[in-house]
Amino acid sequence: MKNQNTTATTRREFIQKAATISAIGFAAPHLAFGAGRAPMRKPSPNSRIHLGIIGCGGMGRANLGICARQPDVVVTAACDVYDARLEATVEQFKPSCKGFTDFREMLQQPDLDAVIIATPPHWHCLQAIAACEAGKDIYLQKPMTLHLGESLVVRNAVKKHGVISQIGTQIHASENYRRVAEYIHSGNLGPIGTVRTFNVMNQTATGVGTVNDHNVPDGMNWDLWCGPGPLIPYNRTLAKDAYYHCSWMAYSGGWTPGMAPHIIDLPVWALDLSYPLETSASGGRFVVKDDGDAYDQHEVLWRYPKMTMTWMSSLTNSYGFDLHGEPKPQRRLGIYFHGVNGTMYADYGKFKIVPEGDAMKDMQAPPHSIPSSPGHEREWLDCIKSRQQPSCSVFYHTYVDVPIVLSLLSLKLGRSIRFDPTKERIVGDAEATKLSVPTYRKPWKFPKQYLA
Repeated sequence: MKNQNTTATTRREFIQKAATISAIGFAAPHLAFGAGRAPMRKPSPNSRIHLGIIGCGGMGRANLGICARQPDVVVTAACDVYDARLEATVEQFKPSCKGFTDFREMLQQPDLDAVIIATPPHWHCLQAIAACEAGKDIYLQKPMTLHLGESLVVRNAVKKHGVISQIGTQIHASENYRRVAEYIHSGNLGPIGTVRTFNVMNQTATGVGTVNDHNVPDGMNWDLWCGPGPLIPYNRTLAKDAYYHCSWMAYSGGWTPGMAPHIIDLPVWALDLSYPLETSASGGRFVVKDDGDAYDQHEVLWRYPKMTMTWMSSLTNSYGFDLHGEPKPQRRLGIYFHGVNGTMYADYGKFKIVPEGDAMKDMQAPPHSIPSSPGHEREWLDCIKSRQQPSCSVFYHTYVDVPIVLSLLSLKLGRSIRFDPTKERIVGDAEATKLSVPTYRKPWKFPKQYLA
């Protein structure tokens, strides 16, 4: 039985709502954002944070569960285009939680302080900006965006509306990442000229498979799921979860946005990197034959002012280089820092140092200087009360996101992209500049006013 609090949006109702569109593509008048919105609620240090979620899939529910276990959080709203997921979430957090099918209506709730956004990546930009305009603090799952223009407008909207933001790169909170960052900060490795990063797995040539039944299940608004992306026939594999989204370009950008935010986060943090000056990518869909259309191999070279960084993604081979481990297919990832004195290898849970001869024989491990994290979600909740941006706010994470989205653009165009870090713009390539701002499916509109 449908939860009485769930707001179902039929195709006809959706078109009717979209008949009057605001500047950023959201239905007006009662669902418009920006002008005339209620003042932002700012929870006091001792008050409870009223939390909502947009996208009730596995990762979002995990984030929500961590937050809901905190004594100063109450879950008051949930939104999903699929009734089955929505109703399960509402049931879990009743009686405080109300359900919505349309995120725009949920964001109008005056007692809502903050939202977790865990929808497919093609929705992140519009939903993050809608939340900002509604005065809600955001926990935005990675990847932050899929296009350069989206990355910049999300950051600018957060700044303009004064909301607290955290990008969901949870591994940033790990002890191992903190100890690696300390070691790089110490200078023990000497000048670092190159960083190499990778994420590999073996899906074999069958990839995620194929399906023949394209009937939309009862209780799912597939039009709204596709949203600003292309409207394609329903595919249950695509709709399943984030792992499967990565096989479709328009909705995820492939596996590089899916995993690189976690992995290149470490060198960006440890080396205090800004934007790359030049991005060169190659690859394609060479082996996998399934319902998706994303590349199965992706190689990237980023040039920074004093170093280079590489990225390798493969869906058809899982060899893990010198720390291969068991000779069986599995997902493997890692980061290599190549310094004058030695090389440091790191993954999520460990690191290893290989000296260059005797160059590091007298070196000592650096003292702990980076405090342990209270937890990625807990840090965000604390910052909602203090009104200080957390460690993975959009202001930091833009330096992680922009290299990734530029790599997708380079792959698409088949040429290098030069970038001006100061002006935050592509240099000498009118076509790349144009394509860096996405065109959304009508009636959705890109919020270009935030590019100013």
